[in-house]
Amino acid sequence: MKKPFIKGGKALTLTAALLCTAVFLGSLMAFGTTAQAETQAEAQAFTPGVAGQITSCKISGDKQNVEIGFSSTGDVTGTDGNIYVFEMQPYEEELGSRSNFIASSPALSAASVSVPLNLGTPQDKLYSRFVLAVFDGTKFIKVSQPHYITNPELIAKNQTPFNDPLTKKGLVIEIDMLNDAFDLGVKHVTTNIAFSQIMGTGIDYQYDGKTYHFNKGVVDAYDKTISALSNKGMTVTVILLNDWNPNTPDLVYPGTQKNSNAFYYMFNAETEAGFDQTKAIASFLAQHYSGDNPNYGKVSNWIIGNEINNQQWNYMGSMDLTNYVKAYQKAFRVIYTAIKSINASDRVYFSLDYNWMNEIDGKLKYGGKEIVDSFNSIANTQGQMDWGLAYHPYPCPMTEPEFWDDPQSTGLFTNDFNSPVINFANLNVLTDYFVQDTLRAPAGNVRHIILTEQGFTSYSPTRGNIPEIQAAAYAYSYYLVDSNPYIDAYTVSRQVDAPSEAKDGLKFGLWECDMNQPNLIVATKRKKIWQVFRDIDKKNATLEATEFAKPIIGISKWSDVVPNFKWKNLEK
Repeated sequence: MKKPFIKGGKALTLTAALLCTAVFLGSLMAFGTTAQAETQAEAQAFTPGVAGQITSCKISGDKQNVEIGFSSTGDVTGTDGNIYVFEMQPYEEELGSRSNFIASSPALSAASVSVPLNLGTPQDKLYSRFVLAVFDGTKFIKVSQPHYITNPELIAKNQTPFNDPLTKKGLVIEIDMLNDAFDLGVKHVTTNIAFSQIMGTGIDYQYDGKTYHFNKGVVDAYDKTISALSNKGMTVTVILLNDWNPNTPDLVYPGTQKNSNAFYYMFNAETEAGFDQTKAIASFLAQHYSGDNPNYGKVSNWIIGNEINNQQWNYMGSMDLTNYVKAYQKAFRVIYTAIKSINASDRVYFSLDYNWMNEIDGKLKYGGKEIVDSFNSIANTQGQMDWGLAYHPYPCPMTEPEFWDDPQSTGLFTNDFNSPVINFANLNVLTDYFVQDTLRAPAGNVRHIILTEQGFTSYSPTRGNIPEIQAAAYAYSYYLVDSNPYIDAYTVSRQVDAPSEAKDGLKFGLWECDMNQPNLIVATKRKKIWQVFRDIDKKNATLEATEFAKPIIGISKWSDVVPNFKWKNLEK
């Protein structure tokens, strides 16, 4: 803003009086009046009376263009009567002095424009977001929310349909116990990939006119794991995690400080360098694990971060819910677009723990329901995606496996949408919530939900070893999931007890471990849950394998406690 001239005018007026020049005095007064008017005009910035909305933003059928539909309403006074379309990168928030609009149309009507996609070039619009603006004679002013392309899957080279396994049974396995997992009939597996570890040397990757360098040794190790799993017919889910690495500062949300309480950090699409690296990593991984090369393997599900309702797993510092979700979704969309533009049928998820409306401080911890609602609301405005939910319905507390008494023992459970906690005890609340029309995917289907981390301990701090109760809890929970049509997969943590968890009483494994080797996971003895896990999805064995659990739970029939029990016709 210019400095006001009024005080200076008074000094000049005094000079003019001393000179006794009437003409000069008159001119000075006129100058002062003009300066004052300019100052007032600057103080009152023009606010357009036009409101715009981008109604559609899709890649055209020929895959060459972006077709943008939009409309506007209101009063064009103070503008030139047109609506202008601008392209912005995800990390750009303001138009500033820009005038390089990509299309225009008369205001106060519906219109559509087509602009080149420029795929694979430095001018690639695949990740761009588009806004509407008006021109006030001096500058362009935004009059709409940004909107992204919503059908990146159209250009994917890999259009192979998603391969849904016949069973929902999954397990966090040890790669050196793959044969055991195969004997168990495991069909869903998860593995983690840390973002920063991908960066390095040995692999050169060209993307949008730039060359990126990835760590061949790290990628080779992932190849070995993922190919071993997917080549056995298992559906592989990768959890992308953003670890702290001082050598890759651009991968972390700008301004974030290293925190001793944080395990992982918010992804970065807020800066040009962060955006470029994030999309390149995601694109490389999607292409590498597309299934084209059996030596690399196939990844089908991608989870962006872990339990994002708790910043311990996705840290950026104290932040209100809306701005936290905006930052996360911006990065999520970049990764989503990279994956879907290569593998059309891959599924992309965000992850929540069981605190649905519990342990909320609005700064570092948020309710799962709040995350879902905010994420969906922003996507509705900026372009909806086919996102899914990866949920973790552990018992509450995790140190006791009997989830069926959690409502009575904790007081944290209700059968409505505002339940503080949702786990296996009230799992129907979660799926009932997602059945609502407002939360459905763009195609109208209920969004994909997978349970990717949960387990039941075989040890109680008050009762000691309780392997039968662990096995009973798994049987009950699996029947609940298997009989719920809105849950696609159920992955148990884990194949073998981990010494680091077992020392704290969390013995989630199907096998006991060697506690004399605290830095390794070495299986020693099968638990009761092993056989139950093996037989739970077999028509001829399932009810016999779970008969022992009924008196533990206090039931006579599974169909009494499992809605739409899958094996009801086999019950006696």
